[in-house]
Amino acid sequence: MATPWSTAGHLLELIRTGQARTRGELQRVTGLSRSTVGQRLDQLFDAGWLRAVPGGQSTGGRPSNLLEFDTGHAVVLAADLDVTHAHAAVMDLAGGVLAEHTEALPIEDGPEVVLDRLGLWFAGLLTAAGTAPEAVCGVGLSLPGPVDSSSGRVVRPPIMPGWDGYPVPGRMQSSLALHAGVDAAVPVLVDNDANLMGLGEQRHAFADCSAFVLVKVSTGIGAGVVVDGKVFRGIDGGAGDLGHIRLHDQAEARCMCGSYGCLAAVASGRALAGQLAALGVPAQSGADVRAHLDAGSPDAGRLAREAGRRCGEVLVTVVTLLNPGVLMIAGDLAETHFVTGVRELLYQRALPRATRNLQVVTSRLGDRAALAGATAMVVEHLYAPDQADARLTAPARPHHRSPAGVES
Repeated sequence: MATPWSTAGHLLELIRTGQARTRGELQRVTGLSRSTVGQRLDQLFDAGWLRAVPGGQSTGGRPSNLLEFDTGHAVVLAADLDVTHAHAAVMDLAGGVLAEHTEALPIEDGPEVVLDRLGLWFAGLLTAAGTAPEAVCGVGLSLPGPVDSSSGRVVRPPIMPGWDGYPVPGRMQSSLALHAGVDAAVPVLVDNDANLMGLGEQRHAFADCSAFVLVKVSTGIGAGVVVDGKVFRGIDGGAGDLGHIRLHDQAEARCMCGSYGCLAAVASGRALAGQLAALGVPAQSGADVRAHLDAGSPDAGRLAREAGRRCGEVLVTVVTLLNPGVLMIAGDLAETHFVTGVRELLYQRALPRATRNLQVVTSRLGDRAALAGATAMVVEHLYAPDQADARLTAPARPHHRSPAGVES
């Protein structure tokens, strides 16, 4: 019977997470013999997943090599779909961008059109990155609506006509096979944009934070919650839908979801664009609002601060319930006026106990946060111990060469 840390996949997990960096450390942590550790490592080296680099401490003889996960041996295709635009990239396994493209791609065009276009984009990006289709180990997609991550299907999205229940992973696989020559069996993982932004930001700058909340304020408002290193999605992907929490004093404000009084109806980028337009300031989207804020518009600044206070009303409950260490504001309205409004309400209404150790910050990764999260989602799935062991016993796929000509 297998014991904990006994397989090659478990050894890879120890190395990837920094719990063991040398053969000797692996022996001590796992209790496995030197020969067994060597056999397991041979599997990982043969697969191209590990590399050895100088730097280990000497124990009297020559210094030992450090073992590292080789983040260049494969790539992830990642895409962040917003309401009006999409951002696609070829990523290495550490979340580094090898090639990227952003262009208008309205989500309302529907899944057939959008996913076919993505397949074409990815074909060009693989060429630009100098990467063979065989190097793609997985695909991560970020969508602006609730997602059942187990199936990759969108669940009753308020702003994505035609996407409800659509088989996104299968369509993305067929598009990639047709346009980019990528293996049609390559796994495609899908999640909500705020979830993946939260995962990407938490992994990048706040990996030690055990309770992390990201609030994305753009066309709509949503939250990504990462607890003990895992995204909290709820039963079917609906967790974090802050934009549709009702404000009792805004009963006349109609939301895109069809209800009245939703937070998004008064405090989202779309809502502020409407409020600015009513004042004679041209604006149609959260991006337009941000442009006016960056230009110093007093009307935009006043409305953004009030929107922050409205969002803060809801976040008081979130902070009291979850007691996070970090509350990150991201999206078009992640700027001084809006964040000031959030802070005002939080520190005015939440108990000191809930905010004593709270950091309220803005995005560190900007428009690449969801791409980083999508990549982390794919890598952490494919190289988890059980998945890694299953892949090691599957028919081998050819290694590829990086643009530098180094086999990986």
